[in-house]
Amino acid sequence: MDTKDLLNKVREDNVKFISYQFTDVTGAVKSVDAPINRLKDALEDGVWFDGSSVEGFARIQESDMRLVIDPNTYAVLPWTDPELRRARVFCDIFTPDNLPFEGDPRGTLKEVLRKITAKGWVFNVGPEPEFFLFKRNGDKTHPVPHDVGGYFDFSADDEAVRVRSELIEALNSMGLDVEVGHHEVALGQHEIDFRFAEALQTADNVLTLKYTVKAIAAKYGLIASFMPKPIFGINGSGMHCHQSIFDDAGNNLFFDPKDEYRLSKLAYAFIAGQLAHARALTAIVAPTNNSYKRLVPGYEAPVYIGWAQQNRSALIRIPRFTEGRDKAVRAELRFPDPSSNPYLAFAAILAAGLDGIEKNMTPPEPLNNVNIYHLTESERESMGIPSLPGSLGEALGELEKDEVIKDALGPITYEAFRRAKLEERDGFRTAVTDWETNRYLETA
Repeated sequence: MDTKDLLNKVREDNVKFISYQFTDVTGAVKSVDAPINRLKDALEDGVWFDGSSVEGFARIQESDMRLVIDPNTYAVLPWTDPELRRARVFCDIFTPDNLPFEGDPRGTLKEVLRKITAKGWVFNVGPEPEFFLFKRNGDKTHPVPHDVGGYFDFSADDEAVRVRSELIEALNSMGLDVEVGHHEVALGQHEIDFRFAEALQTADNVLTLKYTVKAIAAKYGLIASFMPKPIFGINGSGMHCHQSIFDDAGNNLFFDPKDEYRLSKLAYAFIAGQLAHARALTAIVAPTNNSYKRLVPGYEAPVYIGWAQQNRSALIRIPRFTEGRDKAVRAELRFPDPSSNPYLAFAAILAAGLDGIEKNMTPPEPLNNVNIYHLTESERESMGIPSLPGSLGEALGELEKDEVIKDALGPITYEAFRRAKLEERDGFRTAVTDWETNRYLETA
């Protein structure tokens, strides 16, 4: 869509306001809103804003930043009042010198994607973000699930189905091409999957899904949460990422009809790279203190570093091949969660895979028919199966040592991310929790 097409489209849609959107380094969506009569000027000159107060952006003396609109990301926000209809566009961030800002997460992903574009390749991602719907009961410390359903449960007519149906309709209207929505394992837990696409578009789609889910839930007086582990003792929310690399002609470069798993040498090297960098990747794809309450044995979330076909305890799973569907051959990365910034997550996982390709890495033997959770620590050591970090602090330490992932983020984004996450880690480390007072108040 070019500038003229966009101006015509907003008139056809009777849009009154435009939200110019971008994210900070943690993935929080930021917005500069303006009346529609300012759109033409914004398309020509950009939108200036003060970047000094946004996490990971400029210092005060360099605070002026310019948003450059990506017209292809235009979408009407379907929950807004027709009389005050709003639409959104995602933007790239530039400095006053008209250079791409190196701390822009969307720009960080675009920079990594240039490496495969130069090879004539396309990195496709199909994420599966999970979320909870909670009743708004005024008690954030004890969230109450919205429904009593379980995995794939069907109900002919209840509020959870109505909410999910409205969500799917809204997301389709915004261009996500939803494939399926269903109830997940835990009470109040849901998943909506949309068709895989090129990584930049997919990252935009993940953000769209998250704030659309929150907006529609709020209409029903509900809280939508993408917190990885909101309730102790039940499954948390992940964002499994199905990945493949295609060439410009639409051929799946992960596919080899002669291989046992239908995987090409390029796919094996890509998998090997992600396994080699998994401990550092964890800081990016599982970036909150709470993420490490999900990454524990016993709840389907992976903890140990390995790959397999049809083994849901493995970090990377290869879905079973269906004859004639060579484009569907892919690697499913299972440890990301939806609290991550999708731009940084996709940039990091691609960089890890590309490092495997460039160094012609070979993955270890697959962990088929092995329940890793049932192995003892010594058995895992003898089989050469390492584990993911057990805390955000440990993951940040691994990231600090990994030059490949740090280089993919770039020095400005990396330092901003590290600074934000160290502050988060220290806030958690110094907080006194209910568990501690219950355990120690009278016994210590």
